[in-house]
Amino acid sequence: MKIALDAMGGDQGPELLIDGACCALRKNKELSIILLGPEDLLKKQVEQCADLGSLAQRVFIEHAPETVAMEESPVVAIRKKKNSTIMRGFDLVKNGQADAVVSAGHSGATMAAAIRKLGRLEGVSRPGIASLFPTCKAPVMLMDIGANVDCRPQHLLQFAIMASSCYALLQNRKNPRVGLLSIGSEPGKGNALIKETHELLSQSKLNFAGNVEGRDVYSGDLDVVVCDGFVGNISLKISEGLAEAAMQMLKDEIMKSLQAKIGYLLIRKAFAAFRKRVDYAEYGGAPLLGINGIGIICHGSSSSVAICNAIGEAAKLVENKVNDSIVQSLHQYVTA
Repeated sequence: MKIALDAMGGDQGPELLIDGACCALRKNKELSIILLGPEDLLKKQVEQCADLGSLAQRVFIEHAPETVAMEESPVVAIRKKKNSTIMRGFDLVKNGQADAVVSAGHSGATMAAAIRKLGRLEGVSRPGIASLFPTCKAPVMLMDIGANVDCRPQHLLQFAIMASSCYALLQNRKNPRVGLLSIGSEPGKGNALIKETHELLSQSKLNFAGNVEGRDVYSGDLDVVVCDGFVGNISLKISEGLAEAAMQMLKDEIMKSLQAKIGYLLIRKAFAAFRKRVDYAEYGGAPLLGINGIGIICHGSSSSVAICNAIGEAAKLVENKVNDSIVQSLHQYVTA
């Protein structure tokens, strides 16, 4: 299996991304990595990577001289930059030379390039982005987290179906429990979009738990939560900010007294475990669901651990044929 990695994406530079690729190669002996970026630069980075060793036999370089900057328009970028890393990555998938693409670069351009090069799955109106969130129990998958800011009820229904299929494979969970994000748990709460979507989800064969409020997302009682991309992206950014703020506030309180510092020494293992539990790096990246291929979007500031897990996630989706499952589910769950 070959995974194409956008080696120029993200904020940290290719060295960190290559470290993440090495980690993934060590974990999966059946895996090969195609690094996307300027050939001369990547060759130097690979040669300088002391950690690579024998893994170098499973590392290939695909010359892609252009990159998409974060401030660029996704539509303009994919039209003008035919040789960008992300366009070349999906070219490889389209031509059968790679099985998936992983990128920590421009998420909008990644989605646009995936749709341009690979198209949509049969029956999918709009692809979306799904993301796993930590909860008090098992992780919950939120979809959409930013690809579609204006949606119709049928789009949210398809998000629920696609996320359920993906979650079942990634978390080995049969018949995932689905909630619809709203301002109240009662069926009549929410705007017109939510009310109409509630009706569609109720008529489907999904394991629909009804409307859920924002505070219910982290309870762990749901497997999938559905919303439009506008609400989903705000939820994502608030959650990331809250996790960082909570860790910083806790550190500040610990530093205020000697007693608190001593107490920290006694619970530092629990503190480290909690930090790991809420760290996005442990969840890899966000799958692009609904495209006719496999693509994973990573956070721009992804660590090597996050990249490693994202590559592993991509491999798992390929191995389990997630797109076949999605197409089958679209036929199975949608009523006449």
